[in-house]
Order: sequence, then C-alpha cells, then structure tokens
Amino acid sequence: MNDYAVFWDWLSFGMRWTHVITAIAWIGSSFYFVALDLSLRQRPGLPKGAFGEEWQVHGGGFYHIQKYLVAPEQMPEHLTWFKWESYFTWMTGFAMLAIVYYAGADLFLVDRNVLDVSAPVAILISLACLAGGWIVYDLLCRWLIGKADTGLMILFYVILVFMAWGLTHLFTGRAAFLHLGAITATIMSANVFMVIIPNQKIVVADLIAGRKPDPKYGKIAKQRSLHNNYLTLPVLFLMLSNHYPLAFGTQFNWIIASLVFMMGVLIRHYFNTRHAGKGNPTWTWLVTAILFIIIMWLSTVPKVLTGDDQKVSANEQAYIASAHFPAVRDTVLGRCSMCHAAEPVYEGVRQTPKGVTLDTDEAIASHAREIYLQAGRSHAMPPGNVTDVTPQERQLLVTWFEEAGKKTQQ
Repeated sequence: MNDYAVFWDWLSFGMRWTHVITAIAWIGSSFYFVALDLSLRQRPGLPKGAFGEEWQVHGGGFYHIQKYLVAPEQMPEHLTWFKWESYFTWMTGFAMLAIVYYAGADLFLVDRNVLDVSAPVAILISLACLAGGWIVYDLLCRWLIGKADTGLMILFYVILVFMAWGLTHLFTGRAAFLHLGAITATIMSANVFMVIIPNQKIVVADLIAGRKPDPKYGKIAKQRSLHNNYLTLPVLFLMLSNHYPLAFGTQFNWIIASLVFMMGVLIRHYFNTRHAGKGNPTWTWLVTAILFIIIMWLSTVPKVLTGDDQKVSANEQAYIASAHFPAVRDTVLGRCSMCHAAEPVYEGVRQTPKGVTLDTDEAIASHAREIYLQAGRSHAMPPGNVTDVTPQERQLLVTWFEEAGKKTQQ
C-alpha cells in the first residue's frame, strides 16, 4: 500500500509531464496557424484558388506559405494533419483527472459541506459535466452558425459564468476550477475531433473524387478554430489554479473564474489584432490589469479558504486513532504549522501555502498522504528543512502513515 502511494505519485507526475508536453505542441500549432491566417496578404498573380500568402523567416531560412480558402484544384502529394496534438492533450488531461480527482475523490473532488454525495456519484456528475458542456456548446454553434458570431460568444460566455457558479455548488473549489478548465478543454478538443478534422476530410474526399468542395466546411472549421484560440488562455489559468488557493478557495471563486475568461479573451484580442495588421489595441492590457486587480481583491474579501469544518472520514479516524498520532501531531505542529495554519506566523508567509492547514487533528489526518510523501519519504517539506526536522521525526511520519494505512485496508 505504501509503495503504491509512491508509485501513484510518480504516475501523476509522469502523466502531468506528458500532458504539458502535448499541450505545448497543441497550443503552439494553434497559435501559429491563427496568427498565420490573420497575417495573410493578397496580391495579383496568386495561383487560382489561393486566398493569400505570407513570407516568414525562421531558423536561418525563408518560408513562402499560401492558403487556399476552400482547397487547391488537385490533391497535394503530401499533406500534414494537425490533430494528434489535440487528441493526446485531452487524453492525458483526462488521465490526470482520473488519477488525482477520481482516485482521490474523497479528498479532492467531494466537499460534503457543499454537496454531500458519495465518490462514485461525484465522478458521474463530473463525467456528465464534461459531456454536457460540449453538447450545449455544439448545439449553440449549429443553431447560430453564420448568423451572429459575436452574439454566439456573448451567449456562450453567459453559460460559462453559470457553469462557474454551478460547479462551485457541486465540488470543492479546487475541483470546480479544474472542471471548468476541463469542460472548456473538452470543447476545444471535441471541436478538432468532431468538426474541424471531419470537415477537412470531406474536402479531401471531394478533391480525390474530382468534385468541387463546398466552402461551408472550411468556414465552420475556421469558426471552431478561432473559438479554440480565444479559449486557450483561460484554460491554462484554470489548469494552473490548483496550486493557488487564493483563486479557487475563496467565497467569490466563481466570479474570479468568470473574469479570467474575459482576461484571456482580451489578451488574445490584442495579439490577433496585431497579427491581422488592424492596429495596436494596448488598451486591452490596461483592462486586463484592472481585472486582475479586481480578482486579487475578490480573493481576500472576505478571506475564506476551503478545508474548514469538513467531516472526518473513517480513514482519517484511523490516522487519528494511531498510537503514533500524539507524537506526529507534536512534530507537525512544531515543524509545519507556523506556515500551514489559518494565520501563518513564519516571517514572509502571508497566506497558507496551497491552502493546506495543519493546525488541527482533523487537518493533519486529512493530509496524511501528503505529509508522508513530502516530509516522510522525501525531504521536500519544509523547504530547505528550515525548521530542522530530524531523521527520527521523518521516520516517525513514515511509520505512522504506513501502520495506520494498513488498518484502513483491513
């Protein structure tokens, strides 16, 4: 069981790394192609069917790129598809969701002060949210395709705000932010898998068959691709937010999440406008900074962090009932609680790191696994061993977790 905890932590690390690698590849290609599309220039003498061209220099060479708005007259001999970056990003992200939030549902997913449900029910709600978000978005796009792009995005934003509010009434604050990001990422990846690539395959099939491709497929794919471009930055913020409890663990977390979407759209609007050669809207940075200051204010008015007054599970009771617990409690209170307390007293620490408080029996028990991994089996905590945790104290933490853990498995 104890080796399993170490293995699971490494599995989480490995999957997170893979997720970051694939996400960089997907985001990089997405940003590049939107910037390329916006910077295309038209000139006399372009090949038949070509919409525009762009000259670029990189890596010591020049690139001459031409875009065909629908398709060239003949099928090219070599065609590169950009899809697996998106697919693997979603698959590794879902694997991370399962490893951290589904396997650790009682700790990271369920907040019984918010919604008192079992772990399996919470997981089913999570899956329903992922699927439901895509269904609602896709129906909106199909309903308003080519009619009101601006109205579509405003309506979708209203739905995102409602989702942000609703998720904070279903899960822990941390899980709510993660799910809002996961739902948005699911929409983005499903755009590629369900719309963009199928539409491109229809165009390719028409070329091979000698038919003239319908331009509507390209228009639809371009719309979904542009949506993905604007949604990327909010998703990145939400995925990183689990490290910052001032974002997810406050009373107004759903408003913070809503403002984050506005910030992301403003930043992308700046770059997209520049790439299109339509000006330099520096005002977007000022508005983004103002929104960020508002977020900072909302995070501390009032100061309410998650993790308070939670019910103690049977597993946590086993850690508290351990004969080693009195000594463990003394060690944690003496070596950790100056930072990990509701009101930290360690110089320079103003907020509880990652929202983890270790100043009560229940809090220590609920974070037993993290204490075991970061202060027992490794020397990650405290940083630089600033509180002089001894080898004997670290061994005590290991013995306590492993012995109590065996009882929870019986």
